[in-house]
Amino acid sequence: MIDIAQHLAAIHRAVGTGPAEGGGEEVRVVLRRTYRAPVADVWDALTDPDRVKRWFYPLSGDLRAGGSFQLEGNAGGEIRTCEPPRTFTVTFGGPTSVVEVLLSPGGDEATDLQLTHTVPIEMARSEAGALFVGPGWDGALLGLALFLQGEVVDDPIAAANSPEVREFSRGSIDAWVAVVEASGTAPADEIAAGRQMAEAQFTPAE
Repeated sequence: MIDIAQHLAAIHRAVGTGPAEGGGEEVRVVLRRTYRAPVADVWDALTDPDRVKRWFYPLSGDLRAGGSFQLEGNAGGEIRTCEPPRTFTVTFGGPTSVVEVLLSPGGDEATDLQLTHTVPIEMARSEAGALFVGPGWDGALLGLALFLQGEVVDDPIAAANSPEVREFSRGSIDAWVAVVEASGTAPADEIAAGRQMAEAQFTPAE
């Protein structure tokens, strides 16, 4: 049994806007979670294809800075930076969609993970754009947590569609809606549309 409430509460979520590196404005979606595992182990679980496929998607590519990656049945991109075992930055599904993962040591052999996903404001429209990606990243952080706890499944994709994970995703969508509403930057109609899209993508009707 998955402790859904505990896993939902374990993730810190934030969304904001700011200047983009190349000019213009971008939306930043930020997630943080602490794992009871050493940094080296978490890094390996994030970057070793033999381990990634056991909790996320099959991973292939030239996995080094300047190389590229592909998640089977999902996004691919370029590897912009890679500094083991601390951080990597990749494009994710397009050149202006950028994901940065940062690991830092926590207490008692724990690891603090921060994931930041940025896209141009033109793509996200407003901070309601967090609903397009936030629940998906919540699910990924859940899968990683279960894997690091030794709860390995035969088919992570099937597990992601289980009733328990679907319930987790519903709670995740509610949490992201609350974050976007608290930001005060997204109109109600965009939040409603974002929720509808997130429900269709992450909790589709059986």
